[in-house]
Amino acid sequence: MAQPPSTSVVLIGGGLGGALLATYLGRAGYQVDLYERRPDPSAGNFVGGRSINLAISTRGIHALQQVGLADEVMQSAIPMRGRVIHTPDGHLHFQPYDKDPARCINSIGRAALNSVTITAARKFPNVRVHFNHRCTDCDLDRPAAHLINTETNQTVEAAGQLLIGVDGAFSAVRRSMQRLDRFNYRQDYLEHGYKELTIPPDAAGASAMERNALHIWPRKSFMMIALPNPDGSFTCTLFLQFDGPTSFANLRTDDEVRRFFDQQFPDAVSLMPTLLEDFRTNPTGSMVTVRCNPWQLGGKVALVGDAAHAVVPFYGQGANASFEDCFILDECLTQFAPDYSRALEAYESRRKPNADALADLALTNFVEMRDKIGTPAFRRHKKIERTLHTWLPNWYTPLYTLVSFTRTPYAEAVQRARHQDRIVRRVFEFLAVLVILLIFAIFVRPIECH
Repeated sequence: MAQPPSTSVVLIGGGLGGALLATYLGRAGYQVDLYERRPDPSAGNFVGGRSINLAISTRGIHALQQVGLADEVMQSAIPMRGRVIHTPDGHLHFQPYDKDPARCINSIGRAALNSVTITAARKFPNVRVHFNHRCTDCDLDRPAAHLINTETNQTVEAAGQLLIGVDGAFSAVRRSMQRLDRFNYRQDYLEHGYKELTIPPDAAGASAMERNALHIWPRKSFMMIALPNPDGSFTCTLFLQFDGPTSFANLRTDDEVRRFFDQQFPDAVSLMPTLLEDFRTNPTGSMVTVRCNPWQLGGKVALVGDAAHAVVPFYGQGANASFEDCFILDECLTQFAPDYSRALEAYESRRKPNADALADLALTNFVEMRDKIGTPAFRRHKKIERTLHTWLPNWYTPLYTLVSFTRTPYAEAVQRARHQDRIVRRVFEFLAVLVILLIFAIFVRPIECH
């Protein structure tokens, strides 16, 4: 439903979700003002060192397709068909993501993706993008945002019929909502932090490891991963506790860092010539899960993406979930506008349970990736999943496939997977009893009575 020119929307946050939402709203005819605290990334202002790579899969691709951006985005993406597990003794194990090798997740740089979505939003004459504007507070009744132009230090007020916070886990819009009566908010930090490192291309400019895979070095209480880049390099991320015997706190000197990597990731060290410099230079980031409600207020204010539901990165669904938010919000606005109260309530009711389910999935998958993924038992479990999915595709679909390669709502995917697993356990228990009875019948003679 195209909106009249008087329908104005103020978006706070021009990252991945904010830029895509501006594109959706621009297409629908809204008058959009998008404010972003950072400088324009198209001017070369992107700074690395913090979660550069993303994994885009079915949900995110679908949301991009609706505004004609998927093909352009995928030109910069590298398909990853599975995980390569690096054991401490140097052995490699490949675990495909799905029985169909065409199903893959895609590694893409945050800057490249953000550039495509920002450029798309700017093509609409009814969308204005303002960089270097930091939101300091919001008037939720009007609604309006108070901002500071960080280049001129001038204050700016931006008012509209809708105010939407797409400004990340530490959202200024949400912070204003937190002062309201009966607003629920919870944040939980992991005891682990992360630091980005690099594996450059080899001397010939080619990838030094298998290019079409996510590489994981699981080490029980910690791990390292590596995602491929178009230039042949890999962006590595070390996930390690902040404090404790094996932690960032105990890696203070170059010798300590080198010794730790030699012991834990010997096959990677030889591929990381800038290891010590990267470790010193790149910041140690924290990871937080954010849960809150309500996500909307009086048909005037809403939260989207990490502002509503920040998750830790271990299911590769953060960007996908934010993009899916944009698609669902667009559907609700199309269906109910100009009744914005009804539209925003429908958006929250459709997305909130699924965001909560994803938060739990991401935390559980961290334990799986660092503790279980390298074990023989886990490999057997995955093999059984793939076999069942191959033999019974209309009945059994692994949870990972439901989450990454379908648009099944997250909460429904979890419920379906639990139901499947209960049936599989009962079948195996029944078969085990049958085997025991068969053995007993074959090898135990009946007692003869005389």
